[in-house]
Amino acid sequence: MRAHEFITEASNLGKMSKRQNYATKGVNIFADNVPMDSDYTLNRVMMAVACADGINDVDVPQDSWVGKYKTAHPYTKEEQEMLKAAYKAAGVNWHDLNKGDLDSDELESTSKVSPIKPFKGYKK
Repeated sequence: MRAHEFITEASNLGKMSKRQNYATKGVNIFADNVPMDSDYTLNRVMMAVACADGINDVDVPQDSWVGKYKTAHPYTKEEQEMLKAAYKAAGVNWHDLNKGDLDSDELESTSKVSPIKPFKGYKK
């Protein structure tokens, strides 16, 4: 199975999907003055390698919902308030992708139904 079959970022170029957002608990993105994080670039290259066969072109989007940002994932309102104070002290721009929602609600199908169609020869 190629990685592009289970990478869910391809359909939401540069945005967190509703499904990803639904299953997360407290996601903030923030950025400094560096246009792109080298760790992020390495991550994208490694994903492209996982999708590659060495012959055909690789179709992996360059952006994802995390993109050129760093992420912080507070679990409590207190941690969210601590992050807000730290963002202000560090002088960074930030955005709360979950709009204050700190609940994690997994879908009913989580760990029960695979979103991936089995490949030929795979018998369930």
